[in-house]
Amino acid sequence: MPETLFIADLHLEPKRPITLHHFKEFLANRVQQADALYILGDLFEVWLGDDQDEPTYQAIQTALHNVKCPLFIMHGNRDFLLGTDFAQTTGCQLIKDHHVIDLYGTPTLLMHGDTLCTQDVDYQAFRQQVRHPEWQKQFLAQPLAQRRILAQQARAQSQAKTQSTAEYIMDVTPEAVISALETHGVHQLIHGHTHRPAQHQLTINGQTAYRQVLGDWRDDSAIILSCTPDSCELINLIS
Repeated sequence: MPETLFIADLHLEPKRPITLHHFKEFLANRVQQADALYILGDLFEVWLGDDQDEPTYQAIQTALHNVKCPLFIMHGNRDFLLGTDFAQTTGCQLIKDHHVIDLYGTPTLLMHGDTLCTQDVDYQAFRQQVRHPEWQKQFLAQPLAQRRILAQQARAQSQAKTQSTAEYIMDVTPEAVISALETHGVHQLIHGHTHRPAQHQLTINGQTAYRQVLGDWRDDSAIILSCTPDSCELINLIS
């Protein structure tokens, strides 16, 4: 049966070998039979530029290159510096946030999901800063070693803020979800970022709409969204 796959928030890095193994197995097996694979942000825990030379990241790029089906990758809040060299090496197509596809006849909006968390004002300001082309140009011009130091500092600050921020502030706001669906004229949204996998049903202008939320990947959990012409289902590949 035709199948399109969606994943997000794998946060791959060298110190997570079990998750890396699950991902490579997923690419080598189930993905090879799919119509397409969409990775909706945060494939990596951090991406400091396409000149990263760690063997782990090079192996991941090779595994992605070996995927036979069309491969689409969206920037997340951890890997927004994925660039054209990465796309050429992996054979993927980098897609922008707020990307609409025809999913077996159902117009569907794809997002990473962080822009839906509108109550987190500090994060939204930070996002606007680091997504600016001039900021990225200046950051990437620094030596890789210096970029690593800056990323570690930013991560420490982010972890401290997360611990002191209420959970609801870091989740999506209903108004933002409705606005995104109405703006793009669709009734289905697929996103990640929040690490709260679920399938939500809502009503917009008297019509039923759906919000499919992807889960993050851990040593004991690898959440995918499998969509066929008939339905979409969240699946844990490990359970």
